[in-house]
Amino acid sequence: MLRQSTPPYPPRLAIIVPVLNEIDGARALTEHLAIWQQRGAEIIVVDGGSDDKSDIVIRERGFHVIRSEQGRAVQMNTGARATTSTHLLFLHADTRLPPQADTLVREHLSSSQAAWGRFDAQIEGHSSLLPVVSRLMSLRSRLTGIATGDQAIFVTRELFEQVGGFPVQPLMEDVEISKRLKLMATPRCLRDKVVTSGRRWDERGSWQTILLMWRLRWAYWRGVPAEQLAFRYR
Repeated sequence: MLRQSTPPYPPRLAIIVPVLNEIDGARALTEHLAIWQQRGAEIIVVDGGSDDKSDIVIRERGFHVIRSEQGRAVQMNTGARATTSTHLLFLHADTRLPPQADTLVREHLSSSQAAWGRFDAQIEGHSSLLPVVSRLMSLRSRLTGIATGDQAIFVTRELFEQVGGFPVQPLMEDVEISKRLKLMATPRCLRDKVVTSGRRWDERGSWQTILLMWRLRWAYWRGVPAEQLAFRYR
């Protein structure tokens, strides 16, 4: 009886980061990405047409930057096509991964029972409501199987391609791909936390942002087109 050979190297992880005019956070982003690059991750930064030279700064710091049409879904799909890795992780420019995130993702995606997942989230900002929002976000995601982009969605390339990647729409692309992915596999909801920026809540007001996001999700669930919701969001 032949014994199945063990691959000589673990599956490689690609971290795909869509950016647009991120000059203020470019240094912090590249310092964070350098950690994972040094650990062997394939880093793909996808610029959607920045006019503040953030793409130039990121490239000068030693990262592979490619251009794409503007739009988070389009940019992430473009980045996925540019990688050669078995495992994909989609990271927002203002989100930071927990220690050993690469190991955690490989362990879970290499399991025959898991093909995608996300992390719990910790939102950092000035509002005292953000710890509550963070806990509710993680709980809602665990109960519904729907992940948000702030939670650093990770997935095998095979499953990502099977569902057609992110749907090309201006908002709720994370909700929509989660709906498609969970039809194929149950997500791994990791309790390790990503840390994401609460600037949206700080700038718009916590209660106003909470109410807006719930209204948008409710409207999307009722079938309101993402294009209309994106106009409301702006």
